Amino acid sequence: MKRRICILTLASLTLAHAEELSLFNGSDLSAWKEPHGAWSVVAAVKLDPAKLTGFVTQAGQGVMLSSAKGKSANLTSTAEHGDAEIHIEFTVPKGSNSGIYIQGRYEVQVFDSFGKAEIAEHDCGAIYQRWDPARGKGHEGYEGHTARVNASKAPGEWQSFDITFRAPRFDAAGKKKENAKFVKVLHNGQVIHENVEMNGPTRGAKFAEEAALGPIVIQGDHGPVAYRNLKITTH
Repeated sequence: MKRRICILTLASLTLAHAEELSLFNGSDLSAWKEPHGAWSVVAAVKLDPAKLTGFVTQAGQGVMLSSAKGKSANLTSTAEHGDAEIHIEFTVPKGSNSGIYIQGRYEVQVFDSFGKAEIAEHDCGAIYQRWDPARGKGHEGYEGHTARVNASKAPGEWQSFDITFRAPRFDAAGKKKENAKFVKVLHNGQVIHENVEMNGPTRGAKFAEEAALGPIVIQGDHGPVAYRNLKITTH
């Protein structure tokens, strides 16, 4: 479902017409390309009291679930975006792991980091590392960005990201002239990143090359995760 709105964006973008896209209508996965793997639609999830690493579910509509107990496929949106403001709500059980690839290239990590006194580049809210095996064993990962604060809630609780993203710019010959940038990222309302430039895609990206447009990719192959209220405002 789409609606036209007019806003003054963050990132010092000019007043412009914008389009709000919902990546989940609450009832099916039609906004995502096949295959969907084990992903399904349920009414609600909560921690499984017998095994906190999984969910128990309630039948119905409103929540996208990768799998209640294990792993599934990664999802790729049919819609593509450039500059965008992105709102996503998610929940993970104890110890689980997912990620949201902006433009299918730059991952914001989803992870159970609740209660950790010290966080790193793999914890929730981090912009994940880039990866190059040619750098040598133990040094493959580089240019990761740890969240400023650990804003994680307990496993099973709903959390949110609000991401203001500026797409990379290219000249007429297709050469990149400006890097992609995470202008601002909020985790549960707390600012965890500002003005983070991306020199290239992060590890596990769907695409090795950068582009002006790209889809949202959600990681489902690392463990159970559920999402709802996925919205993008594009410019």
